[in-house]
Amino acid sequence: MRNANLRVEVIRDAERFLALRTDWEDLWTRSNGQYHESFLVCWQSWLNIAKPRGSQLRCIVAYADFRLVMIWPLAVSARGLWRVLRPLGPEAAEYTSILIEPDADNQALTRLAWRTATKQCGADVVRLPYFGIQTEMYDLVSKERYHIFGDAHPASVARLSKESDWAAYAGSLGTLSGKKPGALERRLAKQGTVNVRVLTPLDAEENARLVEWTLLRKREWASRVDKKGAWLYSSSYFDFLVALLNTHESRPIARLCLITLNGEPLVTTIIGIGQSSIKGIITGFDERFAKFSPGQLVVEYMVKWAFDNHFDFDFGVGAESFKAYWSRGNTVTVASAQIAATTWGRVALNVKELVEKDGKRPMRMRRTTLERFGALQTAVLDKLSRQTVDATEDASSTRTRDRERC
Repeated sequence: MRNANLRVEVIRDAERFLALRTDWEDLWTRSNGQYHESFLVCWQSWLNIAKPRGSQLRCIVAYADFRLVMIWPLAVSARGLWRVLRPLGPEAAEYTSILIEPDADNQALTRLAWRTATKQCGADVVRLPYFGIQTEMYDLVSKERYHIFGDAHPASVARLSKESDWAAYAGSLGTLSGKKPGALERRLAKQGTVNVRVLTPLDAEENARLVEWTLLRKREWASRVDKKGAWLYSSSYFDFLVALLNTHESRPIARLCLITLNGEPLVTTIIGIGQSSIKGIITGFDERFAKFSPGQLVVEYMVKWAFDNHFDFDFGVGAESFKAYWSRGNTVTVASAQIAATTWGRVALNVKELVEKDGKRPMRMRRTTLERFGALQTAVLDKLSRQTVDATEDASSTRTRDRERC
């Protein structure tokens, strides 16, 4: 495989993207693919999120002797004066990764994908959310001359597939907030009838209602703790989640778990399903029952569900105590980054750095910042001027041709 003839191309239209499905799913299976790497997640992200906002597909693929060995689905979007490239997905705290054939040269293919992304996708800036700091991608980004890294964060995974006995595993965990596994459910049961369900696509209407309920509860929580993301308030994200939950496939890609108390929704969680792991996507709960820790209760139930179905549980990015608890401290460190792919992209990163740094400087030090910003502002105005001139010349040429036809 390492000596095979490689052919790389960038898929830019939806028809060819859709035609990748069979080869993509075969590669995903061979490569033990994660939830966010699946064709269905990327396809629904395109239909419900990227396409409606006017983004353009940039899916990088590599073939070795006509066999698909690498795929990196991306999309490029206009952000003000800049064109920004980022992984194709729901843009809600997903990882960045490239799906690569297990016995292929991972390092070489990652470098090839990176070079293609920065040179052939027509972007000024590349944005990469949450990728491991011990990966080839991190090394490549670090070597770029113009880049900005965000803060590092832990990401936790419970390796449940290595456990053979639930009681032994649960007993090894100790306590979370002073309680052992099972204690939360017993405490809640004293308040009435507790029922747990995992819904399927046959529950299509209920899935849609509960997704809306989940998002409303999550927005209430976000307001209380001042953690707000644009995706949480997007109708496109609602459509994306409903589409995943209601897709009829031989292998499910997402499920919603509902816990009710006396017949009323108490807490919900939505999980994505990969080849050998599940990933927590979003949870919402009724704040009136916060003292019963419904969020922790539904996580506990889904950890047991993952164990019973021989999945690992990826808790995603964050330092919340329950993630370290269930994973027994099995964490990796991830970071996000923005990289300038063009000279104009460097202006974007410089503006970002100046704005962020200026707020931290004492007043006497801001004069230099303002002078530097003035130079960048001149570059911005120059680009706008060139765009205006180009548009005027195009309009003038059109009018001249029209007169000549007359």
